[in-house]
Amino acid sequence: MKKASIAWVSVDGGPGLALWCLPLEGGLYLVSGPGEQSAPGLADAATAAVTLRGDHGGRIVTWPAEVTRLLPGSEQWETNAPLVAAKRLNAPGTATELVERWASEGCALNRLAPAGVPLAEGGSLPDASDAAVPRESPAVRQTRKPFRLHRVRRR
Repeated sequence: MKKASIAWVSVDGGPGLALWCLPLEGGLYLVSGPGEQSAPGLADAATAAVTLRGDHGGRIVTWPAEVTRLLPGSEQWETNAPLVAAKRLNAPGTATELVERWASEGCALNRLAPAGVPLAEGGSLPDASDAAVPRESPAVRQTRKPFRLHRVRRR
């Protein structure tokens, strides 16, 4: 877990979402909300399932997690939010400005800590692919007909 930068997080048995995370103090820290990654239901969840991959790109473990939301102004927020912000890639502004934006826009900073024995690991992982049909998305667009620069004559 200490090398993780992406985790697949499933809330309430829903589909696993690939989310950027930061391993810190035995847990994974995730930021979601306006201007950040979308993680429906995670901000208010008490538990989640976390799947991590190994160096080879394949799944190595799925474990149950206890979800704790860090609130702006709390001691945990003041300690950990700047550390997470410092590792956030491609963020506009400084880490201090980013932490202030998270607090003012209502972003959720959550800590996912292991809560029990792994749900699947090693030999208990399935041999078959765990791929699923892509979910519907507003980003999908219809394919247009090819553009032609000249008129094609039919004989």
